[in-house]
Amino acid sequence: MKSYTSHSLDETHDIAGQWLTDISAKYGERDEALVVGLSGHLGAGKTAFVKAVAKHLGISGDVTSPTFVIMKLYDISQGQWKRLVHIDAYRLERREELEVLKWEQLIADRHNLILIEWPENVGLKEFVLHAQLSFEIKEGVHRISVQ
Repeated sequence: MKSYTSHSLDETHDIAGQWLTDISAKYGERDEALVVGLSGHLGAGKTAFVKAVAKHLGISGDVTSPTFVIMKLYDISQGQWKRLVHIDAYRLERREELEVLKWEQLIADRHNLILIEWPENVGLKEFVLHAQLSFEIKEGVHRISVQ
């Protein structure tokens, strides 16, 4: 497991870029979407990391937390992925609740990069995740662990 320490949003941005390069090489030739779980306490940096990934993917619009709408989609015009799917499962309790989001269609499209916060809330942690990131903050320092 790799572990990164971030003291600022700039450092988180750099970590996100390196992570994106790594997963692009590792998971570039897939038949389905790449599903990545982001776990950690509130305020640990999950959404900040998604924003940094989006910037590296060339998404210029405002990337915000989908806490209340559950899912946000962002088109990508460069690279192997065509769409960033950002899901916040904080308010969900069962995997079946993902069906409303057309989950099966989302994961069937190999051009989707799916980043899901709180995957454990919908039983994805042990089911379908291809990569897992854990976020922790301690004394103002963010630690990102990649599995």
